Amino acid sequence: MPKIIVITGAESTGKSVLTESLAKHFGVPFIPEIAREYVENIDRKYNYNDVETIAKKQVELLHQFSNSDYPFLFVDTWLIITKIWLEVVFKKVPEWIENEIQKTKIDLFLVCDTDLPWIPDPVRENGGKNRKILQKTYLEQIEYYNFSYKVVSGHDEKRLKKALHFLKFM
Repeated sequence: MPKIIVITGAESTGKSVLTESLAKHFGVPFIPEIAREYVENIDRKYNYNDVETIAKKQVELLHQFSNSDYPFLFVDTWLIITKIWLEVVFKKVPEWIENEIQKTKIDLFLVCDTDLPWIPDPVRENGGKNRKILQKTYLEQIEYYNFSYKVVSGHDEKRLKKALHFLKFM
């Protein structure tokens, strides 16, 4: 079973770049961010059911790769962010997400720091003060569920080197 490493953090913090870089470094597959692709490919504003569908896809892909022989599986964003997204936007979360978070073994969260500039795009909704508030909320939730985590800061190669340093101890 691979060690499952979730790369998470607020919007525009380099999660996707770091996820892909780590997977390439170790020659292993990764699970890309499901939400971005999903939301970009619907011709309307997303709704509660869309976000729940995204969460189900996250779980499905994690289960597909969980029994592989790879040393690591890198996951770009995961259910904790999806749970908070549902709470913030729709004020409700299906119980199955809570259960899934509690029962899933995540070996380490690499939380991308907000030291990179927020770059607006059609999918991003939370720059400025909201970005910092959400980052704090993500960290609080990771701690609440008693998951191990490290904050990864720095730009470009420094960020990757810091993440690799944390993974050396696994």
